[in-house]
Amino acid sequence: MTQLDSRGIVEVSDGGVSVELKGEAMTLNIGPQHPSTHGVLRLVAEVDGERISKLDPAIGYMHRGKEKLSEVRTYPQITALINRIDWVSGFANEVAFIRAVEKLTGIEPTERAQMIRLILTELTRISNHLVFASSYPLELGAATPLMWAFREREHIMDVIESVTGGRFHPNFNRVGGVKPAAGGGKTQKKVSLDLPSGFYASVENAMDKAELACDELDELVTGNEMIQIRTKDVGIISYEDAVAYGISGPNARASGVPTDLRKLEPDVLPYAGLDFDVITRENGDSFDRYLVRIAEIRESIKIVRQAVNSVPAGPLQAKVPRVLKVPAGSIYVRAENPKGEMGYYIVSQGGRVPYRVKIRSASFSNISIMSKVAVGQLIPDLVATMGSLDFVLGDVDR
Repeated sequence: MTQLDSRGIVEVSDGGVSVELKGEAMTLNIGPQHPSTHGVLRLVAEVDGERISKLDPAIGYMHRGKEKLSEVRTYPQITALINRIDWVSGFANEVAFIRAVEKLTGIEPTERAQMIRLILTELTRISNHLVFASSYPLELGAATPLMWAFREREHIMDVIESVTGGRFHPNFNRVGGVKPAAGGGKTQKKVSLDLPSGFYASVENAMDKAELACDELDELVTGNEMIQIRTKDVGIISYEDAVAYGISGPNARASGVPTDLRKLEPDVLPYAGLDFDVITRENGDSFDRYLVRIAEIRESIKIVRQAVNSVPAGPLQAKVPRVLKVPAGSIYVRAENPKGEMGYYIVSQGGRVPYRVKIRSASFSNISIMSKVAVGQLIPDLVATMGSLDFVLGDVDR
């Protein structure tokens, strides 16, 4: 016999009990504090019990106006702004913008500078993915990986700092090359230094440590039964949805989209002569997005080891006018940032400052899928899904 009591609970008397809460849909504000990632995000969710029926990401709480600020600064000054868009990938943010300016002006960077840019970009990619690999398990309740991955990430940051002088915001790229460092003393002739003494040994040590971190994460996280339960078949993004929503980077590749701008845009950085694989998965769930990033760390290690043995001799900087003026015209240049496609559309009317700058940031497009993928999920699964997308709110709000 089945009976419905005043609380809307269905009771079955033949030895079993089935509980089903009957109630109206409720609007739940999640945020604007951060539920699963740093930055300020508000999610407006309609829930039926513990299940989400509708979700709208409310962004703009961190909006800093990077595009409009860029339009009142000279081109060399803008690098200090854009490396703060995605603060976990500071150096990589600069590359596509600088290449766009170089293409507009017809200035070709030196081969040595290009290879140094590539090495530092890949070190940034490893650093970014280690931040993800440490923080994502923490969001699922595992604290130990945070310490392990950050420990090995410090070696990467030390190398970046030794070259650029900065850890998070290097501001190292220059039109035509990279920033030289002045060497020599009062009694010595001033020389331009690029790679510090011991650089190659430091890179090799950092790569060994990054490999160790991947091995430890595979042992501690990848094979962990609870992590798999929380992430497998959770937050599935289909191939078609990934393409339709403009998702890029590891999130798209986890859904089977084989796009990697390192292969498609070889004139941005000299990846053409390097051997590495584009990592893809097929399930498109939170677990696959984690696996892709761990595998990409290993591929970046391969790239860095090849690149440090291929750095050509020569100058750091091409000849650039003392006062840089960009001819009238427009261009869009994109690059494979750690979180996906980072692109800059620049419109110049001639002169020292751009007329318009439009930034295509990876996190903005990647988070847009939440309004679809969250529908039907349980509330705890929302945290697992959001964390697997690896977005930064500065990258969303620009």
